[in-house]
Amino acid sequence: MIDFPESTRIHQRMPKEAFYKRLELTSTLREKFVSDVDRIFVEYSLTMENLHLDKGSEVDEILLLTIALKKKEFDGKVVEAIARQNPHKLVFLLTYEDQRQLALYHGTLYRSPWMTEDKMLLTASGFSLKEIWDSFVEQIALDDERAETDDGQTLDQRLQMQQKILQLEKKIQKAENTAWKEVQPKKRFSLHQEVQNYKKELEDLKHGQA
Repeated sequence: MIDFPESTRIHQRMPKEAFYKRLELTSTLREKFVSDVDRIFVEYSLTMENLHLDKGSEVDEILLLTIALKKKEFDGKVVEAIARQNPHKLVFLLTYEDQRQLALYHGTLYRSPWMTEDKMLLTASGFSLKEIWDSFVEQIALDDERAETDDGQTLDQRLQMQQKILQLEKKIQKAENTAWKEVQPKKRFSLHQEVQNYKKELEDLKHGQA
């Protein structure tokens, strides 16, 4: 559920061809845009005026776009290209059949897991558009299991921490898979030690010792 004030709702369809022709896309991304995207709507526009905010910020407007997809395996680079070339802050609601996914660009593209509409929730909370945008980044980009507490950290610091944790988890998984297939005892032992070192580094990172 998108929990925004009714005053922010637009629900205006944008012609797909007119939309992508304004973007600077590679031929590959242009083809994917045409083949993968079905419909585009500007669903919500969040401004100081329609949210009745008193606190100004460097963010002037946040738009939520709904992109109905023709297939679930959608190239996120198309969404990233839209976000990078738009002067407004953009939140994307990607839809495919009964599945929903939220996405936004904040230095990199973040996408929530696919879920049914009844499991999805996005709320606009904050006293300025910058605070509301940061809340969107937190709701979409941060994984609860990898960002249990902020410990006084900034949002970007929490995102960096999450990225380090994800990288270590991938290294652990790769080393464990390699060790499982290794037949030489010495190499297997070395890989096992490598896994233990990664796990210790991961635990230290999660407990603020890194």
